[in-house]
Amino acid sequence: MEETKVEQTTIASRLADPGQSAITILHSKLFEEFPRLRFGFSTKKGGVSRIPYGLNMSYMVGDDPHHVDLNRQRFFGKLEIPLDCLAIPKQFHGDFIKVANTPGVYDLCDALIANQRGVYLCITAADCLPIFLYDPSLNAIATVHAGWRGTKLKILEKTVRKMTKEFGTNPADLVAFIGPGAGVCCYEVGEDVAREFDHRYLTRYAAKKPHLNLKLFSKIQLLDAGLRDRNIETSEYCTICTPGLFYSFRRERLNSGRMMGVIGMDIK
Repeated sequence: MEETKVEQTTIASRLADPGQSAITILHSKLFEEFPRLRFGFSTKKGGVSRIPYGLNMSYMVGDDPHHVDLNRQRFFGKLEIPLDCLAIPKQFHGDFIKVANTPGVYDLCDALIANQRGVYLCITAADCLPIFLYDPSLNAIATVHAGWRGTKLKILEKTVRKMTKEFGTNPADLVAFIGPGAGVCCYEVGEDVAREFDHRYLTRYAAKKPHLNLKLFSKIQLLDAGLRDRNIETSEYCTICTPGLFYSFRRERLNSGRMMGVIGMDIK
């Protein structure tokens, strides 16, 4: 059932690697319409780290750093993206946005924007939403890390406005992919968090905590910012209830690895 769902909801690339399980990379159907755009989102499959880490992409979760190095080499190697071309944010659940003119590590931000070919923007996630933006008219890109705090702060709307200010982006030209994350099916929150959100983003069940729909809130933010509905793709995957493919901090806590997504424009 899980493998069928992969094919129905996104394009998955399974590439054999002798001695290891096949690496699985998720792709966006909308982004695949642009041949010079490189995009991929990792899963748990195909890594060298010991259980439970697999293809963990983060140095911050207790995994062996050497294994993380190898995992990143595998993932970015399959996408043919050089490791020295990556721009990686140190995320902290806020609404800070930085312009990434060069590769490197960017402290204390949850969104990066760029309009330089050969600079590939990254984001890590394990329940929070990884969101990717592309302006095909101006060759500008963005990555956004949106948990409930960042979503409440409207980091996504602010990122679109930042792209408009810095690059002249027309929001109607943007193409967006809202990646795998905690789904309304599983994302329970306390009443203190629920009070921060409009009722249309909450589902309530008898004798259960409210469930928060971050994906819907994110899509509404994009529409409010001026994107066209047909230019927004939302992954159906919930990281919490798809343990075969994704890490979930809600499910695994301190034993959770991290996925990573990347977007950038070829220099060719």
